[in-house]
Amino acid sequence: MSAPDRQITTGMTVRELTEFGKTRLSANFFVRDFLYSEIAAVHGIANIPDDPDLAIAAGTRLCEEILEPLQAAFGPIVIRSAYRSAELNQFGHQMTMSGHPEYACGSNASNAAYHIWDLRDEEGCMGAAACIVVPSFWNRFRGEGDWQKLAWWIHDHLPYSWLTFFRTRFAFNIGWHEKPERIITSRVAPKGTLTKPGWDNHLGSHEEQWEGILPDNGRTAD
Repeated sequence: MSAPDRQITTGMTVRELTEFGKTRLSANFFVRDFLYSEIAAVHGIANIPDDPDLAIAAGTRLCEEILEPLQAAFGPIVIRSAYRSAELNQFGHQMTMSGHPEYACGSNASNAAYHIWDLRDEEGCMGAAACIVVPSFWNRFRGEGDWQKLAWWIHDHLPYSWLTFFRTRFAFNIGWHEKPERIITSRVAPKGTLTKPGWDNHLGSHEEQWEGILPDNGRTAD
């Protein structure tokens, strides 16, 4: 599947799209930071929300409650990918299912209130997710299983809904949701589920797992 003749349409003028990109989601993050997509760039699909207000509302919660305190503790974070429009995600899913795993897109239903910020899930809840890298952590912790140190710190300090860790630089998807599930999984060794509600390791402090991972200039989030 390809889209060589696709015309980019946004439903916005250049001025409107420029202003939308300037929308501030939190002290350090703007809408434009989350719109880049390799799939969109290669195939000429505009990665623009159908419902900008919902995307802004969900993205604001992700930034204010998750990304800002994470950056305050560990220093600058890198956004690897984040928002996907329903059209873009559906195209990526079709490519994935047709034998192109590098597109790595699940269905629109599975990404509602996740990568598709402006689409509520089947329960009517909003949410938003981003795939990020924390350079200050990767620079110091690269051993097998070291990603769990960061996972447990996030678990103890931030109101995340899902975490999924990947091999390259221990990048991970992190999501905010109105009804957080609090599940951590990994596609890098040890693969599988680290914790979820009801497991013996879910509640209480996990400081013994993450002690010492903050950079020298870091601070624990309140």
